[in-house]
Amino acid sequence: MNSSSVFDYFVPTHTLFGAGCLNQLHEQSLPGQKALVVISNGKSTRVNGYLDRTLQELKLAGATWEIYDGIEANPLKDSVMAGARAGREAGCDFIVALGGGSVMDAAKAIAVMMTNEGDLWDYIAFGTGKGKPISVKPLPIVAITTTAGTGSETDSGGVITNPETHEKTAIFGDGIFPKLAIVDPELMLSVPPKFTAFQGFDALFHSTEGYISSKANFMSDVVALAAIEHVGRHLAETVRNGQNLAAREHVAFGNWLSGIQMCVGTCTSEHSLEHALSAYHQELPHGAGLIMLSRAYYTHFIQNGACPERFVRMAQALGKTDAREPMDFIAALVELQQACGVADLKMSDYGIQPGEFEAMARNAMDSMGFLFAADPLPLDFDDCVAIYMASYK
Repeated sequence: MNSSSVFDYFVPTHTLFGAGCLNQLHEQSLPGQKALVVISNGKSTRVNGYLDRTLQELKLAGATWEIYDGIEANPLKDSVMAGARAGREAGCDFIVALGGGSVMDAAKAIAVMMTNEGDLWDYIAFGTGKGKPISVKPLPIVAITTTAGTGSETDSGGVITNPETHEKTAIFGDGIFPKLAIVDPELMLSVPPKFTAFQGFDALFHSTEGYISSKANFMSDVVALAAIEHVGRHLAETVRNGQNLAAREHVAFGNWLSGIQMCVGTCTSEHSLEHALSAYHQELPHGAGLIMLSRAYYTHFIQNGACPERFVRMAQALGKTDAREPMDFIAALVELQQACGVADLKMSDYGIQPGEFEAMARNAMDSMGFLFAADPLPLDFDDCVAIYMASYK
């Protein structure tokens, strides 16, 4: 498979990267006067002092704020709508998203709904969404990431779950690129090992999917391979020793690159298949679901002859420098999962049952069917069910 020489590169986000760079926030030109500071409904940003540090930076910059702490993992449509109401009532004119991918994704949807009428699903283009254009410019966003997993600080999409319809799908728009991203690996030192692994594999798969995609191009190849190397060669150490700042920096950089990969390239249906899992099982971490699916998913394409040279190159990027066969990628992937302690994750531990797989396959092909168009070979309904079945424990 050859990459296209044609690509469209547009990533307008100003990024500050590096340990301690949160301390530079007050020196930046903020896009408003009063921030809606969006955080999760957990304790980490408060307990670890990240919220206080961010508020101090806003104070030094002369900004005021309102805090909205209603975002759950796998953010829900109702939480987005509640956040938008809170921001409008408080008179906020920009958003600060402080947290992981769920917070940043939710902040993007909140930014849309603070300036546009109706319901979020009016502006969703997939599944039961009405596909209306985002007619009023969303509020500007400052994204301060505390995890290395989604690359959402870089890109123009946000994934939200509608629990009424069991749809987990994306809202897109150039207007929701963050204006400023703060990628400070010091904010990631407190992430527990298990979630470090889940998030790291999410970042990794953004780029492994992009590298085998039928829409791969010169630019996405460069970014994806660099991301695979930075995440793949440093994630295990980050899981073993979360205080290793140098390793955290490599994984954070790979994650940031994977966000760019999604802008100049794309993901594939692995993400669609996982979003269907967590749409039905809200407590399933996205990265964990991707790990569960990954071996069967990539093996399917290898066994059907898809881009063998690309699987070899990804194995080499992961550190298996003597790789010569496509299945060497699966070996390298399993070795990394074992080193990170996540090789034996079970769907059944999250309440997932094989009887759900047909509904999930239909959900994936409907709610996020657009990613199937990027697969290196076509996947049909039966293929999707078979991948679920092969992944089940």
